[in-house]
Amino acid sequence: MVPLILVLLLALVLFGAGFALKALWWIAVIVLVLWLLGFIVRPAGSGGRKGRWYRW
Repeated sequence: MVPLILVLLLALVLFGAGFALKALWWIAVIVLVLWLLGFIVRPAGSGGRKGRWYRW
């Protein structure tokens, strides 16, 4: 009985970790796309040059 519970807990942990990693990959891809779009669509700064789209 104990080995069965341990196997089920291990499967649950691995499934949860796999789901979390997949969600983190999707979040990383979305952030990367937004970051690249920030370089393409950035407001014009002083003197007609392209300004920085980030604050720092």
